[in-house]
Amino acid sequence: MAVLAHVVLVSPEIPWNTGNVGRSCLAFGAQLHLVRPLGFSLSSSALKRAGLDYWEHVQPRVWDSWPAFAGALPVLGEAFFFSAEGERSLFEIAFPPHPVLVFGRESVGLPESLRRQFAERLVRIPQEPGVVRSLNLSSAVAVALAEVYRQQRVPK
Repeated sequence: MAVLAHVVLVSPEIPWNTGNVGRSCLAFGAQLHLVRPLGFSLSSSALKRAGLDYWEHVQPRVWDSWPAFAGALPVLGEAFFFSAEGERSLFEIAFPPHPVLVFGRESVGLPESLRRQFAERLVRIPQEPGVVRSLNLSSAVAVALAEVYRQQRVPK
């Protein structure tokens, strides 16, 4: 089966979030990409515990830096950068085949340089106004992947 999407975590900090994202990638047929620096070791027990017995099947592609990953981006597909600052809602986008869904680190999101460079590509996940600023990283990835899956694989 073809890859549904590419999920990119830029400098993730928390191993159990990355483990959960890996599980979601497997569930929806996506390829996980991790951009260094990482806030944990890939051999972390917390990472493997969150990924359960699925982690061995995730096979993430690990990139040494954003510039190294950015060089491969044109081959992977059209990129969408997730940020609470995004003007476009996830549900307003008609995703192309094999989109590249880019997420920032848990504490601060995407680096400001990427938010500025790709301002027209920023996407937000809508939520009710209130005290919650944003979703947990692994929850945000799951919501985004479910929408891509709905658009591309669920019969109309």
